[in-house]
Amino acid sequence: MPLSAVLAADDPAAPPEAPVSLDEAARHAEDAAGWVEQNWSTWLNTSLRIALILVVALVLRMLVRRALTKLIARMNRSAQAVEGTALGGLLVNAERRRQRSEAIGSVLRSVASFVILGTAGLMILGAFKIDLAPLLASAGVAGVAIGFGARNLVTDFLSGVFMIMEDQYGVGDSVDAGVASGEVIEVGLRVTKLRGDDGEIWYVRNGEIKRIGNLSQGWATGTVDVAVRPSEDLERVRSVIGEVAEEIAKSEPWNEQLWGPVEILGLTEVLLDSMTIRISAKTMPGKALGVERELRWRIKQAFDAAGIRIVGGLPQAVDEASADPSAGVAPPSALASPTSPQSLAAAPIPQGPNLAK
Repeated sequence: MPLSAVLAADDPAAPPEAPVSLDEAARHAEDAAGWVEQNWSTWLNTSLRIALILVVALVLRMLVRRALTKLIARMNRSAQAVEGTALGGLLVNAERRRQRSEAIGSVLRSVASFVILGTAGLMILGAFKIDLAPLLASAGVAGVAIGFGARNLVTDFLSGVFMIMEDQYGVGDSVDAGVASGEVIEVGLRVTKLRGDDGEIWYVRNGEIKRIGNLSQGWATGTVDVAVRPSEDLERVRSVIGEVAEEIAKSEPWNEQLWGPVEILGLTEVLLDSMTIRISAKTMPGKALGVERELRWRIKQAFDAAGIRIVGGLPQAVDEASADPSAGVAPPSALASPTSPQSLAAAPIPQGPNLAK
């Protein structure tokens, strides 16, 4: 029994419902069938378009993600190929490169999925005859407003993305960022954290970094300048420094920190009282200062043993027996004699008798 009939039976005040005739029911059925027959092609067309859009979007997303995965795997294989070689030790950290490539791959896959599925969603809305112009206009206005209001945030984010993609620096590197310098303890898309030499922590926005100097990539160069007297024998000085260079290259732990032979570059300055000899050594990143200190220590000890004096030490002792006794006597002055022409010319002019009146 229909629900309306039950309600009507419960409510005696309700008017009796008129029975539906057979002809009227047949007419309603014919109208519904005609409407379905008239719109079924549109429904089928829309359904096929939506299904085609979804299939193409999913296939395209799968292909793009697979291509990105293969690209990341190729980058990892190239990093493993140079691992353990001289190039790998100087320029490439395989594990760090693998982590960076995986992070970049994850970001690219997410961006690709968002773009492909977002475009598919807009096309599906268009298939339902929904006007997308107001939606796109609103999105454009919102994008412009966000761009003006958060331009610094966008700049920091884009700088962080390119910094990670280019592997400019990573955690553990010693860098000079211009506004601050120290060891990198955290790398983000917006802010980089550095620990300074005194233990302070610097929060540097990526958009404020105009130039970056990485002191932990490649190698470092230690330079030592030694100033000696110009009367020293240059060949003897070169021989002593060469012995020090061979000794430090064979001793621990300096043989691991030195990535090349210690080179004597030659004279960099020749003055009347000194001449400067420059020594250079290629070292591990961040080990240049320690190598320079050790070189100065060993060169000073070797020069003392060889009798080579470094400019700036104690003055030479003078033999009193061979010293000239007249060296400390002042020369005679012409003004000491009152009758000398110089004394007469310097004497005051006497006043005449008329001048006293």
